[in-house]
Amino acid sequence: MTDSKFTSLSRRNFLLTASAAASSLAAPALAQTAGGADVARDLDEVVQRNVSSFRSLEWQPYFNNLNKGAILVDIDSRALHMWTEDGSYALYPSSVPQSEDLTRRGRTSIIRKVDGPTWSPTPAMKKRNPEWPPFVPAGPENPLGTHALYLTWTYYRIHGTHDTRKIGRKSSNGCIGLYNEHIAEVFSKAKLGTQVLLI
Repeated sequence: MTDSKFTSLSRRNFLLTASAAASSLAAPALAQTAGGADVARDLDEVVQRNVSSFRSLEWQPYFNNLNKGAILVDIDSRALHMWTEDGSYALYPSSVPQSEDLTRRGRTSIIRKVDGPTWSPTPAMKKRNPEWPPFVPAGPENPLGTHALYLTWTYYRIHGTHDTRKIGRKSSNGCIGLYNEHIAEVFSKAKLGTQVLLI
């Protein structure tokens, strides 16, 4: 009898606690502004997030093997998935091309790796932005960041960026951008011949 009474009270306490917690969740959320002031935000407000990019994937639906490793770039979810030859896996948020006409999909591979790349705009970029410089040396102003992986497709790269606001957005002129610390990891694991698939 005591056991069933204890169970009943525990359930009741649980339900009361859960109910109290739920009612506190219905209140507006407080967020801090840059100045440190608390402001109320309606939890029903729609906030666009890129959650799907942080879902891990298996390599088998996309590649026949992991010889020299494999990189999958999902343009829609703005994520780069990487598998090394031994099957280890990593997932990175990325920037992707800003429009469909700048986007290329399909299979390619890494043909060159450059630590401290220089940058020159493509002819199409120069036409769209005639004010851009013809050449930018390696360094903090370079749009390719600290490392670049050159693909078999002319002008297309997987590279870093010093402008971290671009990551997770449609912001590039065709390339795939990563945070500099992430491209350094990918660069260290990638090999010449690593297969790359953009979907």
